[in-house]
Amino acid sequence: MAGGRFAPGHLGELTQLIPFEMVDEALKATGRVQERLRDLPSRVVVYLLLAACLFPEVGYPGVWRKLTGALAGLPLAAPSASALAQARRRIGAAPLKWLFDLLKGPVAGPRTPGAWWRGLLVVAVDGTTMTVPDNPAVLTRFTKQAGNHGGTGYPQVRLLALVACGTRTLIDAVFGPTTSGETTYAPRLLPSLRPGMILLADRNFAAQGLINDIAVTGAEVLVRLKSGRRMPVLARYRDGSYLSVLGPVQVRVVDCEITVTTRTGKHTGLYRLATTLLDHHRHPAGELATLYHQRWEIETTYLELKSTILGGRVLRARTPEGINQEIHALLVVYQLLRTAMADATGTRPGTDPDRAGFSIAWQAARDQIVLAAGVSSRGCCPNDGYASAPASSNAPSPSTRPEAPASTGPATKPPPASKSSRPQALDDTPQPQTSRPWH
Repeated sequence: MAGGRFAPGHLGELTQLIPFEMVDEALKATGRVQERLRDLPSRVVVYLLLAACLFPEVGYPGVWRKLTGALAGLPLAAPSASALAQARRRIGAAPLKWLFDLLKGPVAGPRTPGAWWRGLLVVAVDGTTMTVPDNPAVLTRFTKQAGNHGGTGYPQVRLLALVACGTRTLIDAVFGPTTSGETTYAPRLLPSLRPGMILLADRNFAAQGLINDIAVTGAEVLVRLKSGRRMPVLARYRDGSYLSVLGPVQVRVVDCEITVTTRTGKHTGLYRLATTLLDHHRHPAGELATLYHQRWEIETTYLELKSTILGGRVLRARTPEGINQEIHALLVVYQLLRTAMADATGTRPGTDPDRAGFSIAWQAARDQIVLAAGVSSRGCCPNDGYASAPASSNAPSPSTRPEAPASTGPATKPPPASKSSRPQALDDTPQPQTSRPWH
């Protein structure tokens, strides 16, 4: 635990995944280190912003009380709401974006169950909208959606993410005004695609130019087409699929019938899929139709972000820059939770990360912030009262997280704990609290 003014700067056991040195490096890299030591050091404000994503039901003074609840006896500051607002403006969005760029990634090992299909990492792309406050400052950038019944009551932000289906972690994400559509934002995600991936996408993404751009990255594609779209038949295969083209890209088309069974009955729909996997022997049509079901993992991701974490609430920030800051903080927190869940299931070989209960991990993280449980004892107050340099060059593994931006020094993470020390959150079964590291 850091001392003095730095003591409120923690995220409970999640501090093990985002240690003090990493936050200090983010502040240093983005030029947001405080010029003088304040009651609210920059590092503490970053942790405040992250913790606020886990407590959307209270204001920032309430989040501050959560962070300091277990620190009785320490000489702590009692900042006002206006002081907290000034500190958030001082930090801006850049350190949160830097942290997300460092932490994003599939967090899937070569043997992670459910993450791979025939040697390809399964990923999905899709968009959603998030609601933001209705005030003049926000309306200068974000608009309300029009509709047949008067449109939305609040302005909205469009969020587009690239998600690893097996772990439901964020490989990348972009967001902006809803005046631009999903296919407008999608090209900004393409640098995160790699050979060895297969991208699942809905029919909105079946534009010829976009499919060609995706194919150029080396990633494979499995995309749904509109059922009425006419595709030229160049050759037919024994599994029922046929060779065709989408613009300059050769694709294989699979027509399939999918039945969804619920308590209210069965619903059957006709799906037309196109894929850049042309070998019908290695990638049979029936398996491709089954694989496409995993596209719904990204819908679960958005449900966890908007319903479990936010509870359907409007974002707090009341300026465009504040919204930028808050959404990046939310993406960081979601990635931390999903990383911790992947670590937890990883202690049981052969366990699919889908077995982990997101609501349990989220609630455990909230509890551990209030208890200040498992906060690293390393990296206490910086020696000079400002920001400390990383303690080592033990950067996150390239197989799970991208490297830090080239203009900055390597960020660090704490030594991994023994597997037995990671909490389990499986099958939505309540687990005993632990003060040991998650990572």
